[in-house]
Amino acid sequence: MLRSLLLIAAISLFSVSTFAQAGPRPSPTPKPEEQEQPIRVFTEEVRLPVAATDMYGHYDPTLTVDDVLVLEDGKQQQIRSIQHLPTNVLVLLDLGNQLGLKDTNLTRDIAMRLVNSLYPGTRIAIMQFAMKPELLQGWTTDRTAIAKVLKTKLNSGKSSRLADAFVAAAEQFKGTTPGTRHIVLVSDGVEVGGGRATMTTALKQLNSVQASLHIISYTVLARAALQNKGGIVRKGDGVQRDGNPGSNPVANGDPTLPPGTTRTPSFKIGSIDTDVAMRRKRKEYERATRDSEKNLMQIAEESGGQIFLPDSTDKAAAQAEEISRDIGSQYVITYRPTRSLASAKIGEYRQVEVASRRVGLYLRSRKGYVVPGQ
Repeated sequence: MLRSLLLIAAISLFSVSTFAQAGPRPSPTPKPEEQEQPIRVFTEEVRLPVAATDMYGHYDPTLTVDDVLVLEDGKQQQIRSIQHLPTNVLVLLDLGNQLGLKDTNLTRDIAMRLVNSLYPGTRIAIMQFAMKPELLQGWTTDRTAIAKVLKTKLNSGKSSRLADAFVAAAEQFKGTTPGTRHIVLVSDGVEVGGGRATMTTALKQLNSVQASLHIISYTVLARAALQNKGGIVRKGDGVQRDGNPGSNPVANGDPTLPPGTTRTPSFKIGSIDTDVAMRRKRKEYERATRDSEKNLMQIAEESGGQIFLPDSTDKAAAQAEEISRDIGSQYVITYRPTRSLASAKIGEYRQVEVASRRVGLYLRSRKGYVVPGQ
């Protein structure tokens, strides 16, 4: 009996030792379809930049929740707050200059006037583009650093690819607060094909980051410059000259001729621009500027921004300051949408209407937004 008990104990001890060495069996690797799908986490809050003015265009500093009506897809929304927040402004400079009609110095002056007029605390980035976009200065509040960049790093190129520039600009707004994002574009808006992005893709990117687009367009200035370049290149002066003074040494002193005349008269006449290919390019460019005005106007209005069409360099600089004041005076309206963002499809577009409840108050905001995919 004793030997039997010892044998059973030994077998049991061996079994426990073997199990301890083997350890727990590893869990089987789940198949791809069994793995958990990523969870979309939403902040159920929408922020809209809103410009508030009176009937004379002066900015209203007294806006309250009771003054504003917000509709999303036709349904009234409950506003949670109206406040001023520090803004993020990306200055996007078009330096493509295929026909020699854009002035880099003017572009620099407009950017400097804009930056110097923005409210203190505004975060600013500088990007230039021609055939490709280039970030010259990342987000900063250092105006001295920005001025140095504008003075030393602007380089003109041949043509402009605006769609690629829009995509690159939209990328810069990752991590910034919605409702505070602004792009100031200085450009003629003429797009040259062959870039990485189409304009349709670029506009979707802009909508996704909900940035307001403010534009100073060169189109009117460019068309005026075209008129000066077309037709007669050099005008004649109508002055009679001696066409062959070497063989007529006494022409200017001949007493038998009327004063100011000569026996071999000649006149300086105007020269005509006979470069047919260049004239064709100029006409194509002129048509393109008119199309770009319509397109840029629609984009600016959709985003809650504005477009300016200066006809002089002085007006262009003054309008840069007007854009700065407009950005700095805007409010950010916050509301929780009645229809959950979590229930929306990725990329879903929602229409927004912001209306005034107060007589004499005029409001401007973006026309809608794209539900972000998170």
